[in-house]
Amino acid sequence: MGTWDVGPFDNDTAADFCGDLDEAAVGEREGIVRSTLTRVIDTTGYLEAPESEEAVAAAALVAAQCPGGEPADPVYGTDEPLPDLTGLCDLALQALDRVMTEPSELMDLWAESDGGPWRANIRRLQNVLLPQPPTEQLSLI
Repeated sequence: MGTWDVGPFDNDTAADFCGDLDEAAVGEREGIVRSTLTRVIDTTGYLEAPESEEAVAAAALVAAQCPGGEPADPVYGTDEPLPDLTGLCDLALQALDRVMTEPSELMDLWAESDGGPWRANIRRLQNVLLPQPPTEQLSLI
C-alpha cells in the first residue's frame, strides 16, 4: 500500500481511482462513484483496504461539491469535470460509516500507526456530507 499522508487522495489506490474516473466517459462517472460507494456499503464481511480507499476518495469527491467541502486534491484528484454528485451524499456517508466499522482493514491499518489525523479527516468528510439544516429566511415587513 503506497500511502504518503492522511488525506482521502493520499494513497496509490485513490489516485488510480481518480485516474480511472478521468478516463471514463462523462456519462459513466456518476455511476462509477455510486457503485464504488455501494460496493463498500454492501460488504458484510472483512472490508479490504483498497475498496475502502476508493470509497473514501469517492466520498471526498461528493463532499467537494457540497457547501463547506474542500476541493479534490489538485494533483491526485480528478482532472476531468464530474457531474453533480450531491445526490450521493447519503451513500457517501454510509460508505464512510462502513469504512469506520469493524471488520475494516483500512481502519485496522490506521490503528497500527497514529491514525488520529486520518480519523479526523473522515469525520470532517462526514460533517460536510450531513444534511444541512434549512436556513431561516427573514421576512421583511
